[in-house]
Amino acid sequence: MTTFILRRLLLTIPVLFGILALTFFLTRLIPGEPCTAIYGERATPELCAAFSARYGLDLPLGQQFLAYLGRVLQGDLGDSIRFSRPVTDLMAERLPVTVELAFLALLFASIIGIPAGIVSAYKRNSPVDVVTMIVANIGVSMPVFWLGLMLAYAFSVGLRDTPFALPPSGRLDPGTEVVPFFVQWGLAPDEAAASPLLVFISRLYILNGILTVNLELIANAARHLILPAIAVGTISMSIIARMTRSSVLETLNQDYVRTARAKGLREFIVVMRHAVRNALLPVVTIIGLNFGLLISGAVLTETVFGLTGVGKTLFDGITSRDYPLVQGFTVAIAFAFVLINLVVDLLYGYLDPRIRLS
Repeated sequence: MTTFILRRLLLTIPVLFGILALTFFLTRLIPGEPCTAIYGERATPELCAAFSARYGLDLPLGQQFLAYLGRVLQGDLGDSIRFSRPVTDLMAERLPVTVELAFLALLFASIIGIPAGIVSAYKRNSPVDVVTMIVANIGVSMPVFWLGLMLAYAFSVGLRDTPFALPPSGRLDPGTEVVPFFVQWGLAPDEAAASPLLVFISRLYILNGILTVNLELIANAARHLILPAIAVGTISMSIIARMTRSSVLETLNQDYVRTARAKGLREFIVVMRHAVRNALLPVVTIIGLNFGLLISGAVLTETVFGLTGVGKTLFDGITSRDYPLVQGFTVAIAFAFVLINLVVDLLYGYLDPRIRLS
């Protein structure tokens, strides 16, 4: 297993290099240039010439790519043209909200979608099955921005001043003070804040609340993510429910399931241990793919709920021709996809002994 993991990680190197090269050259094909996109009507030939010289944009593309690749190999993703800050610092600040949102959305989708698919398959063609599939089809059909607006209106306006009211935007209540875990653990704030990894972890507010045993922070951060997680996770929930239903239906007709029933095993054990476990392989694949897609950013959801995550940052970077920002976030997303695929492959071996890796 260790050899397999190391081999997969080594194979990510050419994949990441290819993505880096492809992103680098594709961003240069976008019409326009950063100087004009940022300064607009104030962009003069002299200003743009100085701007290009400052960021090395006046060099040949091949030379620009080699210089950028050399910096990446040293762990430097460059400075954002739009924000005039290191890309790694922006990633440490803006990736956490997307990671938390993606995790909670997929948790919601899996907790609701998998049991709904199992019950629908077991009660095939019953009223429960029909209602479940109708709800799943409606969930796939609803636009995320519309659902987000409706949820925000219902829970922040319609249910205002009730125990069920939920905040329509932001990550925390105004005035909430967050003590980073590394400060509470006694680390020097200035030195720890200079580490993008520690900043990234501390901005995962739910995880930071767990590390600092701050139940109020956990509840506060979770309340703000409930509506966006439902809005962006509804489509994933519907897809997971439909995939689970079709996969469980297929396994329920297999010979080993009939044999288990013939041996007198309880129906719950037959369904859950023999049918569902073998039916989860395609479901795990769908969950992994959806998690990767959610990590890549949900621009509409982040815009509706006032969250500044990966999606909004990438949109701002593309519209302003911020090449280092787009390239840095794209590589981070690609690496997340690779890790997710690795986890999915390992889960395959756990769920199905026939494909366990030696």
